Amino acid sequence: MRDVNQNSTEESPYECFECGNVVLAEDNPGQCPDCAGDMRNRRTPIE
Repeated sequence: MRDVNQNSTEESPYECFECGNVVLAEDNPGQCPDCAGDMRNRRTPIE
C-alpha cells in the first residue's frame, strides 16, 4: 500500500458516484451539488 500525504488544509478531489462530477474541497461535501448523489474522495482506492 502506498503512503498518502495527510495534509488537512489541502483540498482533495471528490467525485460523485452518480454523475461523475468532481468537486475540490477540504472536507467531504457529502452530496453532489449537481445531482445530490454520494461523493467519494478520488485519492482513496475503491476496494
